[in-house]
Amino acid sequence: MVGDNVEVGVYDIKDALVKAEELELDLVEISPKADPPVCKITDYKKFLYEQKKREKVLKAKATKVVVKEIRFGPQTDEHDYEFKKKHAEKFLKDGAKLKAYVFFKGRSIVYKDQGEILLLKLASELEELGKVEQMPRLEGKRMTMFLAPKTKK
Repeated sequence: MVGDNVEVGVYDIKDALVKAEELELDLVEISPKADPPVCKITDYKKFLYEQKKREKVLKAKATKVVVKEIRFGPQTDEHDYEFKKKHAEKFLKDGAKLKAYVFFKGRSIVYKDQGEILLLKLASELEELGKVEQMPRLEGKRMTMFLAPKTKK
């Protein structure tokens, strides 16, 4: 209805249409699945504008999932590993998901057990910051593992 004079009631659809026409407004169906369906007499253009505004606010508040990647070789030495682990810690603290993977070039695929050990070591060292979403899995020449940040309570 218009302004402060809001009338609530169960009307026949014909009565509601007549009332809307008297007020020179539109009859807008708010909840079609309700029994009986819920309608409102309002200006349709204004209704659409307010609905778009609400959706825009909800979209702005929605969290966007960011996935950061860290690449290792099967024989990554200790210094490089520590350097990349620091980056992984930063990513998890910032709330991003982490995709850590070992890339096997050429014949280095024979060291897939070393790659899995490397990823499991990373997961165990980062367990206070994030939890393993997917254990290390070999896909072609890549062994990937996903870590998600732990939620703060």
